[in-house]
Amino acid sequence: MSILAEAPGFFQVFSDGSVKRFAPEIATASQESAGGYKSKDVIIDPSKPITGRIFLPDIPGSCTLLPVIVYFHGGGFCIGSTTWLGYHHFLGDLSVVSESIVLSIDYRLAPEHRLPIAYDDCYSSLEWLCSQVTNEPWFKQADLSHVFLSGDSAGGNIVHQVTIKAMRNNALHVKIKGLLLIHPYFGSEERTERERADGAAGYVAMNDMFWRLSIPDWSNRDYFGCNFKKQEVFEAEWREFPAVVVYVAGLDFLKERGMLYAEFLQMKEVKKVKLVETERENHVFHVFYPKSEATRLLQRQMSEFMKDN
Repeated sequence: MSILAEAPGFFQVFSDGSVKRFAPEIATASQESAGGYKSKDVIIDPSKPITGRIFLPDIPGSCTLLPVIVYFHGGGFCIGSTTWLGYHHFLGDLSVVSESIVLSIDYRLAPEHRLPIAYDDCYSSLEWLCSQVTNEPWFKQADLSHVFLSGDSAGGNIVHQVTIKAMRNNALHVKIKGLLLIHPYFGSEERTERERADGAAGYVAMNDMFWRLSIPDWSNRDYFGCNFKKQEVFEAEWREFPAVVVYVAGLDFLKERGMLYAEFLQMKEVKKVKLVETERENHVFHVFYPKSEATRLLQRQMSEFMKDN
């Protein structure tokens, strides 16, 4: 049995269609407070399955309603989990800094479940949030009029798609106030300047592999989920788009794609678009180094954006 695709240290895809994933260190949820927050795992849809992890900050004696961050992890749609140690620490600390409830989603992964399944799974998490706000004790302070969508890499891509779907469903009783995309993962058949540059071949090949494994078999990198310019969105919808902040990292090969996304939203006259660069940092540094000063700064910037919106 031969290996058809591989990201060393993360996963292998074999000729019989099976996938082997190598999970990094995992963090278990704990309903005992630690670090200023507690966490617990929830089942969103057992039939698929879709699961999540809630992070609840310790705010003694407060009955104030708290904003909600719905977070989608990265991993090229093929790997990743909210249970990864880096995500657990980052999101738990973010809940404390931003004084918000965080609901982080584990959606189904490609290549077993190709797009748009991840989009559908993550959108269903918003429906579940609405249905559980009066039943789940950890949501008793959740303010569904102040919901923020966030995610890194492929998760940033998912934020864009879930937002469009949510805007088109008047029956969804949440108010999405802002989008926080961290190092978002987009692409296209047309190469960017950075992708054509000397020394880029290895990065391009790896990105192409992830796209090949995640988009439908019949499609290419101009699939709407990869190339945001190919999706049909009406001008009136762009004008109703929530406030957006796009975080890019100076050393990230995907920095250019994030900048192009922000420029595209500005061209479409989205009411508020902000681009923030973290210099001298690489792709998803906040997951690999969740306690670093750069990550602390990112969390403060995210909290400030939420307060402003």
